[in-house]
Amino acid sequence: MLRWSLTFLVVAIIAAIFGFGGIAEGAAGIARVLFFIFLVLLVVSAIAGALRGKPPV
Repeated sequence: MLRWSLTFLVVAIIAAIFGFGGIAEGAAGIARVLFFIFLVLLVVSAIAGALRGKPPV
């Protein structure tokens, strides 16, 4: 999911460079949403691993 977030971020940057404001804004919005979903899943996974007693790798 982090890879998708970075892909949309790159698309947004390229679109902004070429002056496509709407496309850049949409891609940046998608990248932001995917990044926050990734962070939430990371935190949930870390908490679940801590509750199971597994040390972080």
